[in-house]
Amino acid sequence: MNENSSESRNQIIRSGIRNLQTPPSSELLGGKKRPYDYDLEQAVLGALMLEKEALTDVIEILKPDTFDKEAHQSIYRAIVTLFGKSEAIDLMTVTNELRKMGDLEKAGGPAYIAMLTQKVNSAGNIIFHARILVEYAIKRQLISIANNIQREAYEDTIDVFDLLDKMEASLFEVSEMNIRKNFSGMPEIMNEVVRELESMKDHKDGLTGVPSGFSHLDRVTSGWQRSDLVIIAARPAMGKTAFVLSTLRNAAIDFKKPVAMFSLEMSSAQLVKRLISAEAELESEKLRKGNLSDMEWKKFVDKTGTLTEAPIFIDDTPALTVLELRAKCRRLKAQHDIQMIVIDYLQLMSGGDSKTKGNREQEIAFISRSLKQIAKELDVPVIALSQLSRAVETRGGDKRPQLSDLRESGSIEQDADMVMFLYRPEYYDITEDEEGNSTQGLGEVIIAKNRAGSLENIKLKFIGKYTKFQDWDNGGFMDTDQFGGDPSGLLSMGSASMANVPGADMDGFDVGYGNDEEDSGTITLGSKLNERNNNTPPDNPPF
Repeated sequence: MNENSSESRNQIIRSGIRNLQTPPSSELLGGKKRPYDYDLEQAVLGALMLEKEALTDVIEILKPDTFDKEAHQSIYRAIVTLFGKSEAIDLMTVTNELRKMGDLEKAGGPAYIAMLTQKVNSAGNIIFHARILVEYAIKRQLISIANNIQREAYEDTIDVFDLLDKMEASLFEVSEMNIRKNFSGMPEIMNEVVRELESMKDHKDGLTGVPSGFSHLDRVTSGWQRSDLVIIAARPAMGKTAFVLSTLRNAAIDFKKPVAMFSLEMSSAQLVKRLISAEAELESEKLRKGNLSDMEWKKFVDKTGTLTEAPIFIDDTPALTVLELRAKCRRLKAQHDIQMIVIDYLQLMSGGDSKTKGNREQEIAFISRSLKQIAKELDVPVIALSQLSRAVETRGGDKRPQLSDLRESGSIEQDADMVMFLYRPEYYDITEDEEGNSTQGLGEVIIAKNRAGSLENIKLKFIGKYTKFQDWDNGGFMDTDQFGGDPSGLLSMGSASMANVPGADMDGFDVGYGNDEEDSGTITLGSKLNERNNNTPPDNPPF
């Protein structure tokens, strides 16, 4: 009697196991078998319960939905839960955890879980088996996405561009969930560093990154470095866009580096007009009105040829999301091997994450963190412009910005490898610096954070009518265009100030002054052009 009862009970258990192993009726998709391998799933789960160290090898690549069968998903969740609580993982503890979770029957009961441990003798091949399961899971996800896209593509009410964005987002989510970079050992990292150092020694100019085109800035930074997130922040009208356009132009035209710019504030046509103004040195006001003389049209034609051929890619999509940005950057990297990415500007981006909506600080933190991830993934510098808070305007003194002025999130400072501020004293009607030097045309780049170098203030020349920046030291003499064509701005500096002009040799100057009340700022050059009484100012200054 007891033997019959035992045999009957075993038949019921075997029947239940067979039912769990029977593929679902929906396994055929378009006449083809659904991608899965239940035997392999059982082998992996059995190995995880046999050896306690096995889970550490696969926990980064296996997720509950990597398993196709719902019972196997429940068992794997119980295993991961035990791992999270640092408890032992074996047949008894997994069964007990499933009972606590209320999933024991859904998982097939104690008999099915016991059967799993008999599927394998060791966990020696678990990584190989786990990767096969991941491949099956990716195939199932792709099939599901394709089916959904196909179904919605037949709907007349669906916007085709929304459908494209949805498809791209779904595919990106699959890759993010399943493709992870593994750790590297010291020998591998050391070899990479040695190769990098060997390639650096060939750069006699010290530039190891993408050049900005500004000599002093490049000496400090060695160029924009790969995988760095650089934040350039300033108050409105300081010249943020003009600065990044200048460095973008220098990298693309002078150094032949493919670069990309995502402009959320200005249209691509407006940006190109600015590039033309700077390149051909045509006043931006005239370009805006189309009021050009014949000579200016000739300059326009002569200079725009280089811009036309420049490897510059501009995207002016408004309210760009992080997801869209990442997808576009990946395409640009694959198709054009871009070496630098510029975003103008960070606060106009959308996080696109429902978890952060309603909390702007969290959204900005998510955006800045994502920009750093893009920089690391594509191994290119990402330069993001950012607004500063109004605290700068209420501050006394020279109103120089500081890190606490970064708007809406402290995460920007935290995520950035480098934070720079743009500062133009004359914007605040400050006409002289502390040493009495004129601040006309002066633009400062204040490096407030630099993980890989020093903190410095770098002087640049801002030429407003051409909306561009250039080196402060321009071949020894300052371009008088920054003073509106009037040399008096330069000549009004005294001899002490003139000595500070880079490249100026004071020994070559015969400096004399006329009447102190009338001509106290006049500088006379010691040359045949100035053979006159030193007390008589020249009719036309030689500058």
